[in-house]
Amino acid sequence: MASTLFRLKSIEDASGHSELKRSMGRGALLFFAVGSIIGSGIFVILGVAIPKAGPAVLLSFLLAAVAALFSALSYAEFASAIPASGSSYTYAYVTLGEIVAWVVGWMLMLEYGVSVAAVAVGWGEYLNDFLANFGITIPEQFANPPGDGGIFNVPALLVVVLCTLLLVRGASESAKLNMVMVLLKIGILVFFCVVAFTAFDPDNLTPFLPLGILGVTAAAGQVFFSYIGFDAASTAGEEAKNPKRDLPFAIIGSLVVVTILYLLVTLAALGAQPWQEDEGKGSEALLTTIADTASGATWPGALIALGAIISIFSVVLVTLYGQTRILFAMGRDGLLPKVFTRVSPRTQTPVANTIIVAAVIAIPASFVSLGQLAEATSIGTLGAFAVVNIGVIVLRRRRPDLPRGFTTPLFPLMPILGLVLIAVIVAGLDWITWVAFAAWMAIGLVIYFTYSRRHSLLNRAGSADATSRSAEG
Repeated sequence: MASTLFRLKSIEDASGHSELKRSMGRGALLFFAVGSIIGSGIFVILGVAIPKAGPAVLLSFLLAAVAALFSALSYAEFASAIPASGSSYTYAYVTLGEIVAWVVGWMLMLEYGVSVAAVAVGWGEYLNDFLANFGITIPEQFANPPGDGGIFNVPALLVVVLCTLLLVRGASESAKLNMVMVLLKIGILVFFCVVAFTAFDPDNLTPFLPLGILGVTAAAGQVFFSYIGFDAASTAGEEAKNPKRDLPFAIIGSLVVVTILYLLVTLAALGAQPWQEDEGKGSEALLTTIADTASGATWPGALIALGAIISIFSVVLVTLYGQTRILFAMGRDGLLPKVFTRVSPRTQTPVANTIIVAAVIAIPASFVSLGQLAEATSIGTLGAFAVVNIGVIVLRRRRPDLPRGFTTPLFPLMPILGLVLIAVIVAGLDWITWVAFAAWMAIGLVIYFTYSRRHSLLNRAGSADATSRSAEG
């Protein structure tokens, strides 16, 4: 039993073939990763993080960026060595074994699926805020799920359907639109900085450490999740034109771009008004209020709301893409039904896979107020990060000769620091999050032992070898 649970997929099998079209260059991959990171996070996190650390929240963003970088370096090395669609699922399969790969894949389904549904639910709220500037309001019963004063969340369904249509058309078309959206939302955040800096007062940054180092670390744990998303680029391993060179560039480059932008937005927000006034405000309201106050008009706030709409749409698009590519890899390995691997000969995209995922996600997005369940995505993300940090150490030991387009510096210090930080963050999660996660993993293990383990291609290959040896004997 143990030997079958921890059987390894060969690196050559993991990266030696691709049914998908290689259509994404370095720029598209960079924008793909940036688009996945800059979502609703920067629009909702500041109002929560600033009261925890005061002006020193700038250090919190830097600390969180360094923490994310530890895991990003491991992802970059793996992506350059094994350019496959499955991301951390595939990396686990070639280093730690099938059962670990299944657990990671199942965690990623939680991370990607629930997060898409969660941000799709929030999209309607931002859309209503934006339309209100023009005297238009979506009726409450069609803008919220049951339990939140609504019947059916039409905007949530709409954003999932639109992203699905784009992905079905082709990866290159989706990447081009994503590039436009990323440029727009970066432009809107830069616009906020320009407006806010007109009201900049250096006195608002003193005292710089009013709540001490503990405040900085508490806020860092909060803002860490606004950096999550760089791993989405690794799911494009089979659609990158030059994965060994371009995937590490996209993964690490996206963190650099996002960190600079986050620090500028945070500095502008802190300088425009005393940080004590930010207590209890959501960041979208915070950025809108600062922009309106600094300019003496209301249209800048409307533009900020538009930025949130574009950001969320972009995140839904990229995350939905990542979910389908991970399921594609799992289906190809036999752990999921083959319907997830069918590729359209015209677009060279997994159309059936994309439609199934969209349909499953659209149901909770339209009818469910996700609440605490959305926090379970944190464990899914951090669990995948932990496995990648362990896996990169194992792969260095097992295959030091494997060609790599990028190698993690200060090895093995960086992946070990990544593991330590993940443990610290996970330890602070709410108990109900652990309960939801445990229930999800229990369902996944039942599916693995009743279907996936028997249908695994490695299991079939092992059975064939055993039959051959029996016949020879």
